[in-house]
Amino acid sequence: MQRGMKIGAQLGAYLLLRPLLQPLMRFIVRRRVDKGKDDAVRSGEKLGETKMARPEGTVIWVHAVGLGEVLALRPLLNEFHRRAPDMHFVITSTARSSAKVIGDNLPPNAVHQFLPLDGPKFVRRFLDHWRPALSIWSEQDFWPGAIYDTSRRGIPLAYINARINAKSYAKRRKMKGIYRALLPEFAVVTAQDNDTAQYLRQLGARTPQVSMSLKPAAEPLRVDDGELARFRGKIGLRKVWVAASTHLADEEKVLAAQALLAKEDNAPLLVLVPRVPDRGASIRETAMANGLSCVQRSKCEYPEPETAVFLADSFGELGLWYQLADVAFVGASFGGLGGHNPWEPACFGLSVLHGPATQNFATDYQELAKAGVTRLVPENQYTAERIAKYVEMTICDSAQYGKETSNAAHLVSEARAALVPLADKLLSLIGPTS
Repeated sequence: MQRGMKIGAQLGAYLLLRPLLQPLMRFIVRRRVDKGKDDAVRSGEKLGETKMARPEGTVIWVHAVGLGEVLALRPLLNEFHRRAPDMHFVITSTARSSAKVIGDNLPPNAVHQFLPLDGPKFVRRFLDHWRPALSIWSEQDFWPGAIYDTSRRGIPLAYINARINAKSYAKRRKMKGIYRALLPEFAVVTAQDNDTAQYLRQLGARTPQVSMSLKPAAEPLRVDDGELARFRGKIGLRKVWVAASTHLADEEKVLAAQALLAKEDNAPLLVLVPRVPDRGASIRETAMANGLSCVQRSKCEYPEPETAVFLADSFGELGLWYQLADVAFVGASFGGLGGHNPWEPACFGLSVLHGPATQNFATDYQELAKAGVTRLVPENQYTAERIAKYVEMTICDSAQYGKETSNAAHLVSEARAALVPLADKLLSLIGPTS
């Protein structure tokens, strides 16, 4: 902890409430287990408990809220491992739904554990067990108690790849006293864009640095080679387009577009990947209402030559669908939801279609648009026609498709090169690692 840290009224009140709320936190964990919302076997992790032994040597604690954020950090952790093969990582997240996929995609010498709830006893257990030499926080998640306790122990803190939009900043301003007390405790703060850096300054960060998002440096999503061969055998030479991480507003548009494409000879197959797989049954009904034949992954069905829509209502297989595809649409970009990560399909060399709502990844979409990798589809009465047209154009124009693939690869290469100075800066916080 830096000398002269001013706790202030907001953080002081939060710290006083933390121990009083611990019984409620325990109760919430039990209720979530009873309702099937949390894993009974791993629920103790949210109370700071663990069944994993601490390895010998240096341990770095890395926190990211969910799957996408963890995968974005993999190249950085791989760079750490390249320099210090004996270094270990404990990666925490909060989202149960992505825990298994995170576990399947861990870098070397890494384990996954759920972040303990913010009670002092739970955080103390976690820190006592792992004794990290460095704590790295990524993107948006910010737990005041854990950060305060970590700083009190003299453990260096870094906040990297930060991403804050105007809506998120408005919420954080209400807790400005907490941020003003804690952000100066971070020795390194990096932001994905200038707006985020400005928001962080206004919230109390000392010298936030703008650096390229880590997402383009991420390795491509995992692909099961056996399933890839099986699906290619089913699909044959048929063209494929994927609508990824979709929500209701996206699905209305892409299904209408597929209904237009299905009228043509050699119509492509639409692989529709909902953000929430549990919505599969209702999406299938919508597809059929559009006159489209539909089969479902969750029912162990495979596409046939006459299938118009393959509903990939599963979790953790997005890399497989991108590998099969010729063009991708990225969801949450209609209906004002703010968009999802465009780098995931770009890393597979795909041309990316999207709607106008991309504020969650504004800088990323701008960079990809400059490189000609993305295409914006306006939201109006002609949206379905535009999507169908762009899908058809991309599938037919192999020369342009090759150019977009090359441009995406160049951006990914640039992002991976930027990892080196960031790794230098972070490792300098813990001194020599060998």
